[in-house]
Amino acid sequence: MEQSASRPRPEAALASLDPYRVNSLILDANVDPVAGRARWDPARSAWNGGMLLAAIALGPLYFTWGAFTAFVVLLALTMCAGHSVGFHRRLIHRTFKCPKWLERAMVWSGTLVGMQGPLWVIQSHDIRDWAQRQPDCHDFLKHGRGPWMDAWWNLHCRLYLDRPPGFDPGPGIGDDPFYRFLQRTWMLQQIPVALVLFAIGGVPWVIWGVCVRVTVGVTMHWFVGYLCHTHGPQSWLVDKGAVQAHDVPWAAIPSMGESWHNNHHAFPASARHGLYPGQVDLGYEFVLLLERCGLAWDIQTPDRLPARPGITPIAAHSVERIHGRQTR
Repeated sequence: MEQSASRPRPEAALASLDPYRVNSLILDANVDPVAGRARWDPARSAWNGGMLLAAIALGPLYFTWGAFTAFVVLLALTMCAGHSVGFHRRLIHRTFKCPKWLERAMVWSGTLVGMQGPLWVIQSHDIRDWAQRQPDCHDFLKHGRGPWMDAWWNLHCRLYLDRPPGFDPGPGIGDDPFYRFLQRTWMLQQIPVALVLFAIGGVPWVIWGVCVRVTVGVTMHWFVGYLCHTHGPQSWLVDKGAVQAHDVPWAAIPSMGESWHNNHHAFPASARHGLYPGQVDLGYEFVLLLERCGLAWDIQTPDRLPARPGITPIAAHSVERIHGRQTR
């Protein structure tokens, strides 16, 4: 991973970051989201493929209800507190504030999902986010080649843009020794979890609590992401964007609210993704739980954010609960 230090940002500047800009990228006139090539990533392919093979071959042989319970609990914890809240709503979009120790704990939990380390997650997310707002972008970034090719690309390959933007996640992230440690050792973070699971439930708990969980979490993240950029209802359009997001209602609970992706594209700085009645958003409920415990504050929602330029409502309900009418 390449990280640029050419534009260090003072800590105080974080409070003034544009809530709608992709703040971790260094952009100039030469960057291009279109030209590039997706290449096989042997390490990533071995990791995801190995976990998949172990889950398929060993999962049925070592099934127990206790192991299945461990799988469900750990999957829910890592996907909600870790990926949805820690990685996405806190580290990437800064949609709320919390103690540093809690942020680190949630980011560690997000690393346990098994996708990659925190710096990689931020960079890959922000490049995709920036590219999708442009008039055109590479098929890898707009999910433009159908599900089988998209799965191969996103689970086994890496995109190399010819002229990529620079990357600077800013103070408190790029210079955090714990996050740099997680980035170097993200695969190894499964080991302490596996040891605890083995001590409690033996091999079945390890197979289901690590291999099956990582396979389901990573595959579900890709599949929901693919659908969120290709199929489903919409309330908003991002003007001039190469890719428009969709909502995937059936995936709201397993994705912890991440599948209300059309709402998220419209209001990326909002901690709340499920904006309308009936839109379950467990990630946002977790943030509210933290707030009730005194562990989260300055929680951003569309009514608390500056007006978003460059979006167009396309459904009758689009402006409901937005701009001063949104309630919790």
